[in-house]
Amino acid sequence: MNNLLKKAFELHSKGCLNEAQDIYYKIININPDNAQVLNLLGIIKLSQNKLDEAEKLISKAISIKKDAYFYENLAMVYEAKADYKTEIKVLEEALLNAQCGFEIYFLLGLAYKNNIEYEKAEQAYLKAVELNPKSEKACYNLASLYLFLNNPNKAIEYFKKCHEITPDDKEVLYFLSLGYFRIKDYETGTKYFENRLCRGTAITSQQVTYPKLIKKAALWQGEDISDKTLYTYYEAGFGDMIMFARYIPELQKRCKKLIIKPQKELSQLFRENFEGVEVMDLFYDEDKTDFDVHMPFLSAPYVLGLNNREIFMRHDGYLKAKPDKTKYYKENFFNNDKFKIAIKWQGNTYYETDRVINVEAFAPLFDLPNVKIYSAQTFEGSEEFEKLNSKYDITDLSKSFKDFSYTAGALENVDLVICSDTSLAHLAGAMGKPCIVLLPYNYNWRWHMDLSHCDWYDSVKLFRLGKNESWNDLMIRVVNSLNINRQKNFCSDLY
Repeated sequence: MNNLLKKAFELHSKGCLNEAQDIYYKIININPDNAQVLNLLGIIKLSQNKLDEAEKLISKAISIKKDAYFYENLAMVYEAKADYKTEIKVLEEALLNAQCGFEIYFLLGLAYKNNIEYEKAEQAYLKAVELNPKSEKACYNLASLYLFLNNPNKAIEYFKKCHEITPDDKEVLYFLSLGYFRIKDYETGTKYFENRLCRGTAITSQQVTYPKLIKKAALWQGEDISDKTLYTYYEAGFGDMIMFARYIPELQKRCKKLIIKPQKELSQLFRENFEGVEVMDLFYDEDKTDFDVHMPFLSAPYVLGLNNREIFMRHDGYLKAKPDKTKYYKENFFNNDKFKIAIKWQGNTYYETDRVINVEAFAPLFDLPNVKIYSAQTFEGSEEFEKLNSKYDITDLSKSFKDFSYTAGALENVDLVICSDTSLAHLAGAMGKPCIVLLPYNYNWRWHMDLSHCDWYDSVKLFRLGKNESWNDLMIRVVNSLNINRQKNFCSDLY
């Protein structure tokens, strides 16, 4: 029997699962109550995504022997099923019945977090770290949880512990930068933020989008380039580019010539707003352009050496719409005396899905007196427009948006923007237009801890989703905060 088990386990370790499984079943036929073999069979079924079979086998093993390792494996079955409540029940049972160590507490932390029991997740992770202070995964998950819970100081503490354990892990340093950003320590944070360029997505972007850069010219690191040409290019979303566009005049001062490649949807807006800057379109090729140094656009505040006060330069009004586009939208969409609100409910879900708002949540806006609602939703999510259009008087602007310069022309005619954390919020803020940004409970680092004001834009107000609040509940709070009694000063209570 022992020889059979030894042979099966060797095959299992080598990845020969079918052969190992056959021998395990032979052993079970001889000894149906062999808990170790039942557990090993369950592990194979789990790896094959045969979750019901895995559950049955490992549960039987536990009924024979209360072993912590068996409980761990059964917990992973329920995690694969996304049945976090049962997973928690299994792990809590393990604490009562078995001699448990680090792994049980670590899995319990994961299960609590997945089940939205954040305080319990914190305590489980803390116990896991206590049992194994050198566990990078426990420190990392605890740090990430603290970042999620808007406790950046604790997040920084545990990301630093991760860095001590795995000093070559650039990903940890990137997330450490987000903790410093949240507490507005940009002088420290921007240094660590440069590690984003070592992340897999950034490397892929560099290789695919800008394959000529490394070979053609050096990365600018802040040295004197007053007689040189600087080429800087997009690396993230539209909102990031609009937000960091405030630094373009500073970049112009540092070099003889500035070349920028934003996304093609932003190129005309940048061309109209930054005189003397050469703005490239997406189809241009770097090997046909002369430049001396290059820089990813989000590196601007770090390379410029901005301090914690300078980082927020140009709070609003650094982007404007062209008069002809403003006039076009006035004549074709906004020629009425109503209070005009533009809304958007979804951004690019490639980065985050928490920022997607169900369109029905905007319903309370339509009950406001003398108000006209406009949809500025483009691309992904625009199909949701019909859910509003079938019930309410709403005008769709999106089909008129050839690029962001047209969006700016529309916004110039708007009295208020209400939207998710998306590029429209950044454009409104950069133009100095009144804007309410609806944030999820786990919101982005750039909005910091104090949500009573917006550091980046004077005209933006922030409303955060409560822990147990729906988007509909949040919208009712927004509507109640508006001064509906004085139409000319509709937003006077907010601004």
